[in-house]
Amino acid sequence: MSDPGMPFVDLIVLVLYLAGMVAMGLWLGRRNQTPDRFMSAGGTLPGWVVGISIFGTYVSSISFLALPGKAVGGNWNPFVFSLAIPLAALAAVRWFVPFYRQRGEVSAYHHLEHRFGAWARTYAVACYLLTQLARMGTIMYLLALALAPLTGWSLVTLILVTGGVTIFYALIGGIEAVIWADVVQSFVLIGGAVACAGLLVAGMPGGPEQIVALAAQHGKFSLGSFGPALAVPTFWVVLLYGLFTNLQNFGIDQSYVQRYATARSDREARKSVWVGALLYLPISAVFLFIGTALFAYYTARPELLPGGLDMAAKPDAVFPYFIRSGLPVGVTGLVLAAIFAAAQSTLASSINCCATLTLCDLYRRYARPAATGREAMQVLRVATLAFGLGGTLVALAMIRVRSALDAWWELASIFSGGMLGLFLLGLISRRADNPAAATGVSLGVLVILWMSLSPRLTGAWAAWRSPFHNFLAVVVGTLTILLVGLAVTALRSRRRCGRSPAMPM
Repeated sequence: MSDPGMPFVDLIVLVLYLAGMVAMGLWLGRRNQTPDRFMSAGGTLPGWVVGISIFGTYVSSISFLALPGKAVGGNWNPFVFSLAIPLAALAAVRWFVPFYRQRGEVSAYHHLEHRFGAWARTYAVACYLLTQLARMGTIMYLLALALAPLTGWSLVTLILVTGGVTIFYALIGGIEAVIWADVVQSFVLIGGAVACAGLLVAGMPGGPEQIVALAAQHGKFSLGSFGPALAVPTFWVVLLYGLFTNLQNFGIDQSYVQRYATARSDREARKSVWVGALLYLPISAVFLFIGTALFAYYTARPELLPGGLDMAAKPDAVFPYFIRSGLPVGVTGLVLAAIFAAAQSTLASSINCCATLTLCDLYRRYARPAATGREAMQVLRVATLAFGLGGTLVALAMIRVRSALDAWWELASIFSGGMLGLFLLGLISRRADNPAAATGVSLGVLVILWMSLSPRLTGAWAAWRSPFHNFLAVVVGTLTILLVGLAVTALRSRRRCGRSPAMPM
């Protein structure tokens, strides 16, 4: 049941969107009869479509709601993360895309076995699968938490609807349905964001100039401090964090690597990276502008905020409140559909990629290397259903045991942080071998664990806290894996040279 306060027109807009996603999955599923079509769309898609899909995967519903909240309570410091994306995209076009396209593998982690042994491949796959389960559950739960007061639906209903629709078109349509759905969802998302920004500007008593004046007066356009401090999110700290995180996304994340394989040529694959990267840059600015405009809007018209909603204390609640009370009928439904779109784009991608890795890196590696096409399709469909249901169950569990799953989400992120360093070690050093990689990953994960969890230490243990901001955990951890791996490789090379027989004079 919808909340009686939710206009019928908005409900119709939302239902039509969800029905459209189901219909798209059915239509595209007609051609989805082979593993190659299910996992890589037969390598037939144009670069602009793949690029918009990359953008859609990048923007989750949490970004849609969290970025405006960051700007309401703070400034444009998160935009520095976006500024790092073109640098990572340049590296992807120069090294990552050619690497994966030349190898012709759908899996992002298959090559790790050739470099460092089966443990490296299985380690990376296990980290990815577990992290994606936690990520899917987190997105579904937080989406439901944000939309429950807007729609009047219960958390359980919203989680089940989101999970059910996403599983259906991912199961029927495969990666092709996921990518084309990403295109539709991206346009819905952009339309909803632009509509909100435009209505906020139009609703200002003093026009757009008043937004700029109030924001500038309160330092809302600041990108952060340019000082040398490493314990706070300065411009440089966020830039480094953004660079390494985006290198991880474009370089080793299955959600991105699998899309490179769907492009119909190397040129189109490179184009897709630039389309996805350069599209996110302005849209993230739109999200932050919405937050800045919301701050100015309710500063200029404080009587519109309810008494219990303080922008400083609850910045994340301001945008959902505006969606519920400040948008005209019909536009609210569009924005709700946009939030659903952002969530489903990320969820469907995660489900399909998990199914792909289950077949390529687990089933074919350990169970049936010569699995037939029909058998492979059965594995893909069962894995799609299993991971979709798994993510939905994690989201439902979060309703009761939120703190425990928060801890798991943090630990999953910690262990996945070792994957980029492992990949870079194999890419940079041809001589790095299994012991060097294992040593580097072990120490790197310990460093990431220490930097992420040590701020919680109290009492006598407080002296062991990391002096760095948490954003730098992935930076320091990746560099630790790379440098330790290179050092171990150099030491082992010297020992081998020292044991070599003397050359005849």
